[in-house]
Amino acid sequence: MSKENIDNYLEEGMYGAKQTKPAERKRYLGTLRERILLALDKSQVMQQEGFEELAAEMKANPEAKLLLNGKINSRFFKEYKKIARQHNIRYTAVTNKQAETDIGAILTSQSAVDRETIFIEKEEARTSIETDSSQGFKSKIKKWFGLSKR
Repeated sequence: MSKENIDNYLEEGMYGAKQTKPAERKRYLGTLRERILLALDKSQVMQQEGFEELAAEMKANPEAKLLLNGKINSRFFKEYKKIARQHNIRYTAVTNKQAETDIGAILTSQSAVDRETIFIEKEEARTSIETDSSQGFKSKIKKWFGLSKR
């Protein structure tokens, strides 16, 4: 065995098998971003948001797998698991104690789908955008500078 092979063998034994894009895998619960069909952050999972979008993606992609953040209490996943069972989607809780992530749940594919947007827009962001677009320019300025009536 050459010295390079021995070094690789020892490294693999000490640190585990080499992975592509380890930082990306830590953030996205062990998968790559290019494989993600839909992602929910922790707050969306805890507020029980995104059921319709998730169900639609599961229906369109029956081979998908649902990854759940194992650091979140399992009571928040009851409805997500129910939807997965209805669509015959496998689900798994992923816990990586060495990694911190803002991701709560991910619907992932076996192969690359490379979607531009994978996150569901938050409810309050939607209503804020709708409210801002219905207001005039002066009211927006007053709001920004705290000059609106209270």
